Amino acid sequence: MTGQHQGEPAAGSANGHGGDRRAQMFQAGRRPGGGEPTVVPDAEFRSYYGRPVLKAPVWEWKIAAYLFAGGLAAGTAVVGAGADLTGRPQLRRASWLGSFAALLASMWFLVSDLGRPERFHHMLRVAKPTSPMSVGTWILTAFGPGVGAAAAAELIPPRWRRSWPARLLRTLSRPAGLFSAATAPGVASYTAVLLSHTAVPGWNEARGELPFVFVGSAAASGGGFGMLCAPLEEAGPARAFAAVGAAGELLASRVMEHRMGLVREVYQQGHPARLRRASELLTAAGLAGTALLAHRSRAGAAASGLALLAGSALQRFGVFHAGVESTKDPRYVVIPQRERLNRG
Repeated sequence: MTGQHQGEPAAGSANGHGGDRRAQMFQAGRRPGGGEPTVVPDAEFRSYYGRPVLKAPVWEWKIAAYLFAGGLAAGTAVVGAGADLTGRPQLRRASWLGSFAALLASMWFLVSDLGRPERFHHMLRVAKPTSPMSVGTWILTAFGPGVGAAAAAELIPPRWRRSWPARLLRTLSRPAGLFSAATAPGVASYTAVLLSHTAVPGWNEARGELPFVFVGSAAASGGGFGMLCAPLEEAGPARAFAAVGAAGELLASRVMEHRMGLVREVYQQGHPARLRRASELLTAAGLAGTALLAHRSRAGAAASGLALLAGSALQRFGVFHAGVESTKDPRYVVIPQRERLNRG
């Protein structure tokens, strides 16, 4: 018997190394609960040549800045409308001007990233309720004119306020501003819906909670801006709005991470985790300062407002980068899909 000594087990026999390997594989593949065993262990997913399954978003940091600026515009619009209704002129002026400036900044960031300004105009050719982009474009179109009118009314020089154009503008600006404030929640949340309706796992898996995170962040930044710019005696509504928004943002963010499955990892490691950890610390510090210091100290109110603004910005950048990172590992695409199929 060439190549085999007498008494040596044959290759692949039950007593040989091949048989041991098969037995180990059989035991490794035994399913819990007494189901049919498999003869191979569970496979570890790999894509072709280790390449990502999804193409990473081509958006730059300008989109994250657009998300923050749009939320700030919405939050300050609500504060401005509240100040108008409660007779707080300095808070009203600061909020409407801040809202208009943030709106212009958000539009610049968006158009700059798109590369062609006419693309925004082209979106207005149709209204498609099933498209978050189409709905968001129309929400912005409804929101912008009222904010612009309210801001323009605040810029009228005192010597011109008795002229009929100034009186007409001031008469029209109030209902226009209130209408914009009514659409502000849509402005604050539509970007979250837009992100979560993409195939990017880090955003799609957060679709249930991300709008609440963005709305809370917008409220915290809008209230923080009012605390920063208005005197203490007028900033009461801004403080209340900031506190509610910051608490809502922190709660919704924790619920979001708790509910997510494997994709939670991209929010808890690397650059996105550092951004969101800093956001949480700043937002919590701003919330504490709002509750303890902002009503009695101008410096405390300004510091709390700045902390809330910075926390809101970092929240948007953290979510943005987490989504980008989630496209780089095929596991975050395939495993959640398999889990959904198994649940179905």
